[in-house]
Amino acid sequence: MAPGFSEFQIYFKMVTDMIVLCTTLAVSLFFWVTSLIISTYSGTLQPVSPWRWLFSILVPLVLIVRALKRRSLDHTGALGALLVGFVLTMANFSFFSSLLAFFFTSSKLTHWGGSAKKKIDAEYKEGGQRNWIQVFCNGGVPTELALLYMIEAGPGEIPVDFSQNYSASWMCLSLLGALACSTGDTWASEVGPVLSRTPPRLITTWEEVPAGTNGGVTPVGLVASFLGGLVVGGAYYLSQLILVSDLQMADAQWPVVVYGGVAGLLGSLLDSFLGANMQYSGFDSSIGKVVGYESSTTRRISGKPILDNNAVNLFSSVLVAMTLPGLAWGFWPR
Repeated sequence: MAPGFSEFQIYFKMVTDMIVLCTTLAVSLFFWVTSLIISTYSGTLQPVSPWRWLFSILVPLVLIVRALKRRSLDHTGALGALLVGFVLTMANFSFFSSLLAFFFTSSKLTHWGGSAKKKIDAEYKEGGQRNWIQVFCNGGVPTELALLYMIEAGPGEIPVDFSQNYSASWMCLSLLGALACSTGDTWASEVGPVLSRTPPRLITTWEEVPAGTNGGVTPVGLVASFLGGLVVGGAYYLSQLILVSDLQMADAQWPVVVYGGVAGLLGSLLDSFLGANMQYSGFDSSIGKVVGYESSTTRRISGKPILDNNAVNLFSSVLVAMTLPGLAWGFWPR
């Protein structure tokens, strides 16, 4: 363990993660229960096909077993991912295709360029090995939105159409935005350090900072975040073309691809802004890398030790999910 990284600091980070997760889940659970009660009395709940149940269980299970073998998830992360995968697949196969795009591309990029990442990341782990906290910080918001979507519209695929399905369309775009946000941030953090030929600049001051600094951005990373969001939006759009039979009766669906790209870029920028202000970054001369703890050998670069990376990811996805559908409603072609 690095010098100065005390047991108290580890405990504090764990408690911070738990508080953020529990608060978000408690608020979301309140709205979910309220919606469930209203929906039960109004009669909008719909039965689920047994084939949909079977697909929603077996397919995520097969993918998670594969991820365990490739060490993309640990055992706690696998259980969390199984829950996320089941709920999103049950709700809407377009949600599943977007989740699949996020999962596969992020896993591939995490394994890619390991030698370069080891040189700058003091906490680098081969294959990523995401745990349950990381899974829920990236997939918790989409899971809650998928539950609300099922209560509002029932399990199944519908086009994004604010005039016909206002609430359900809002939830679809919120969920897509949250997944694209996570994907964009992952692509930026995995691609930027490997391909960028210029040092990152701190998003708040635009000063050059060492690679690995929270809040540091590069042109390569920003382009990667936009492309990552485009991939998720493209997966959603493709599944809509395949699964929804009456698309010609609804608003244009191609904007979901652009929407995904914008969500990926915006999510990466938000993540960087929060990281620059609320995550501590310092250069530890004893190991020659940027670290997230204070010690006698560490020189502060930016930020304060308020949030860790998991909490920043969670807040970024929440902000994107809350704000971007409203902007999309104003610009969506009708």
